[in-house]
Amino acid sequence: MAVEQLYTSCLSEAAYFIFSEGEAAVVDPLRDYHQYIALAEEKGVKIKYIFETHFHADFVSGHIDLASKTGAQIVYGPETTTNYPVYIAGEKERFKIGNLQLEVLHTPGHTPESTCYLLYDEHGKQYCLFTGDTLFVGDVGRPDLFGAAISKEDMADRMYDSLQKLKQLPDEVIVYPAHGPGSACGKSLGKETWSTMGIQKKTNYALQEVPKNDFIKNITSGLSTPPSYFAQNASINKEGYKPLDEVMHKSLRAVPVDEFELEIKKGTIVLDTRNEEDFEKGFVPGSVFIGLNGRFAEWVGTILNIDDQILLVTAPGKEQEAVIRMARVGYENVTGYLEGGFEAWRNSGKLYDMVISIDAEELKLDYEFDNIKIVDVRKESEYESGHVEGAINVVLQNLDRDINRIPDKDAHLYIHCQGGFRSMVASSLLKRKGYQNLKNIYGGWVSISKTNIPVELPKFSES
Repeated sequence: MAVEQLYTSCLSEAAYFIFSEGEAAVVDPLRDYHQYIALAEEKGVKIKYIFETHFHADFVSGHIDLASKTGAQIVYGPETTTNYPVYIAGEKERFKIGNLQLEVLHTPGHTPESTCYLLYDEHGKQYCLFTGDTLFVGDVGRPDLFGAAISKEDMADRMYDSLQKLKQLPDEVIVYPAHGPGSACGKSLGKETWSTMGIQKKTNYALQEVPKNDFIKNITSGLSTPPSYFAQNASINKEGYKPLDEVMHKSLRAVPVDEFELEIKKGTIVLDTRNEEDFEKGFVPGSVFIGLNGRFAEWVGTILNIDDQILLVTAPGKEQEAVIRMARVGYENVTGYLEGGFEAWRNSGKLYDMVISIDAEELKLDYEFDNIKIVDVRKESEYESGHVEGAINVVLQNLDRDINRIPDKDAHLYIHCQGGFRSMVASSLLKRKGYQNLKNIYGGWVSISKTNIPVELPKFSES
């Protein structure tokens, strides 16, 4: 028997590969199904089942393509309705994988169909629990992502009852959640990607003995606004999607420079996925920067509309990676990539733009001038933990909504985030909106905080 966690850091997502005696099952696969087929071939096993814990909101599952390619059965728990063939399992129903058994535990709360799967080893002992977004390390799934049909309070009420069921499991049962730190599917996930029921019973705030009303209040408060693409991804997972092979064939088209320029004039968005250092030195005017070296797919889903027509500029050989990672969050409207990359654009003699970046020491020298404005694009909580005196906080994901908080386009703008990635995204977006007089700060707040630039820190009351 073996269980392998397949963790994808940029999405904070964990899929699982279970195999025994020539048979295998996959839990919560990503859209790029090829990796699971390759793993099955490597292990010499046949994928028999694909278990889905719920309709994922933060990524498009690979279940439909994987089932099509392997003949495996897609399994969901109770209260599931889809527009494609699946098997709806009943509470306590068991499935055989070699000499293992997987038991269905319906655990609504994150969503109505949310289900955990309890794996029994070859000796019939309860071994591990695949918890999906019901139970994380140190947290639980947020109850507000299902939509207006059911209130977050009602979903939290159901979550309370579901957790009581899980608390009956032995302490030694391993907890394998669908997400780790950084995921927006919970409020504050722990740094580990797995745990045990015993540890979670002791340390997870949501598993402590409190009245149901207090529990509901705890898990419905302090919830940030979910990324805009979450509802769309949940719908895609419920309704179905185009085969990934079809998306790849359409998207991986090399577009010559002149045709690329014509497409831009028609309104197609240029997405530049190179790293910050290359982007700042030159890019196609109007490009949106979201580098593959960051949480690429999440930022694509946050910054761009899912229906946008998109052309890519990538580092050589990175075209396929960019398309796959966008498809993971349902972005399928890539119409091609710049043939020869940005160098081909520059060598053709066409105009290009740049972002000027400076270090924190240079910002310190410029700070005394009256005509500069510092724009801090970090989250509100980051800003409140410490910021430059007078800095304007415009959170990157809210830039479109809060653009009126940034002064006129003739002002000298100095853009920073925590480390440098988000500020380059923001700089590209501001350039698109006509803010040309701006500078990006290398190293962001991490570097700024090491200078003697005046800062405001949180005030703590004396005890």
